[in-house]
Amino acid sequence: MIRLHDLKPAAGSTKEKRRVGRGIGGKGGKTAGRGTKGQGARDTIPAGFEGGQLPLTQRVPKLKGFKNPFSVRYEPVNLSRLSAIGETNVTVELLRERGIVSKAGLVKILGEGELTGKLTVEAHAFSKSAKDAIESSGGSTKVVPPPFGHGRPAAKGNALTNR
Repeated sequence: MIRLHDLKPAAGSTKEKRRVGRGIGGKGGKTAGRGTKGQGARDTIPAGFEGGQLPLTQRVPKLKGFKNPFSVRYEPVNLSRLSAIGETNVTVELLRERGIVSKAGLVKILGEGELTGKLTVEAHAFSKSAKDAIESSGGSTKVVPPPFGHGRPAAKGNALTNR
């Protein structure tokens, strides 16, 4: 039976670390592979030093984070909210009038809740469960294209405007 203390690497697969700077006799003595004199021969170069060029840690903006300018955000609306409206034809404009979604938001219908009757729903996106629930209750779904067309929205932000 093999035990943990019996395990060792295959023969020839590991090498001993070269011990440099341990006296004149043998390899790696005296200058220990660092050449003669100069900054590189000494231990004075700080970590992250780039030869006088502005270091990466200073070039990267501090505490700014990242916000994807092309992200597409949907405002979720559940089926329970749709059935509470009391209309048979539900459109994005109707949801905006009732204050359920914001003026410019894209609408995605999610499948949480029960439907009381059949609905005709127009939205920018549907979850699979919502689509199945609407169609199984005798209603229909229609995907409305986003206002920026298909693909990705126009980039926002100072860095991306006026180009």
